[in-house]
Amino acid sequence: MNWFLTEEQHMIIETAREIAQKKILPVREKYDHDGIFPWDVVEAMAAADLCGLYIPESYGGFGGGVFELCLAVEELSKICGGISLAMAATALATFPLLLFGSDEQKRHYLPGIAAGKTIAAFGLTEANAGSDALGMKTTAVADGDFWVLNGTKQWITNGENAHVYTVFAKTNPTKGARGISAFIVDKGTPGFSFGKHEDKMGIRASSTTELVFQDCRIPRSGALGREGMGSIIAINTLNYSRPGVGAQALGIAAGALEDAIAYSRQRVQFGEPISAFQAIQHMLADMATEVEAARALLYATAKTIDAGEKRFAKESAMSKLKCSDVAMKVTVDALQVMGGYGYMHDYPMEKRMRDAKITQIYEGTNQIQRNEIALQLIKGAAAA
Repeated sequence: MNWFLTEEQHMIIETAREIAQKKILPVREKYDHDGIFPWDVVEAMAAADLCGLYIPESYGGFGGGVFELCLAVEELSKICGGISLAMAATALATFPLLLFGSDEQKRHYLPGIAAGKTIAAFGLTEANAGSDALGMKTTAVADGDFWVLNGTKQWITNGENAHVYTVFAKTNPTKGARGISAFIVDKGTPGFSFGKHEDKMGIRASSTTELVFQDCRIPRSGALGREGMGSIIAINTLNYSRPGVGAQALGIAAGALEDAIAYSRQRVQFGEPISAFQAIQHMLADMATEVEAARALLYATAKTIDAGEKRFAKESAMSKLKCSDVAMKVTVDALQVMGGYGYMHDYPMEKRMRDAKITQIYEGTNQIQRNEIALQLIKGAAAA
């Protein structure tokens, strides 16, 4: 479909595609197998000015928004959804700064992120606080000019490879949602270390690590927003970032569809390519329709956010839900088109299916997305 993109937006896609083909494609199998963080690809993205697409020009960025970020993440994810996470997960951790950081905090951190010199990570999830973020146990206690953090964050994307972290902790456990605050923590801060490095089913080129805080002292200036605003910061951040997960999922699905079509034209059975069989044609048609429908919802949501609309929680959840469900369905069907070959490591399809699964889980499971969508629908009906 023609999305009437600007010349700059076309350039973003072309640049991301070139990096995906030249830098990611040759290494994706090895990086997936060995669990290697893609520093060389990050350097290539930085050199191409992709890292600051969503960061204002005043802080060294491109000056785009969520839509430009989605265009790049989608294109990179067509080749590898794991490697694209180095950019997407940094964006997740950067949105709290963009939305709630002071000018001083923004000037300190954003230029490095925009230049690709600084990788960021988002520290919300804990062992017993996934969908129920309010169940977190990490605490931050005021001590003179410092906050003292204690606790462990789990399954943190970019893990030990990040340079800066946005971390959520309880500052007043008696106040529930109003007792959570957000903080910026630099790598190397005394009392901050890393725990288990996770051995994952998919997105293996993305590091996932525990963050461990043991009497970690950060300056008062490291607080993000006001005390007690942590829940608001987390919710708003996820509303902005979920389209990025949608873009990752969409890219995985689109890449799987392209591979399935190419394979169906080359694979000969019963004397003709399997693309001539109606059963295969119908599968391809359904896959393509779902990919386009997901893309339409994602792009509309991203443009809505960038237009400055105040309410988009429902659409953000919808785009993440739809794109990730489509990614799972399309990769399964694409593997079926490829048959036994699709099941083998020799082809990237089984990797795409492994990578797709996490998009239904992180940044809020798809069951949580449905809860959010229903809540917004009911609230909207009540308001009317």
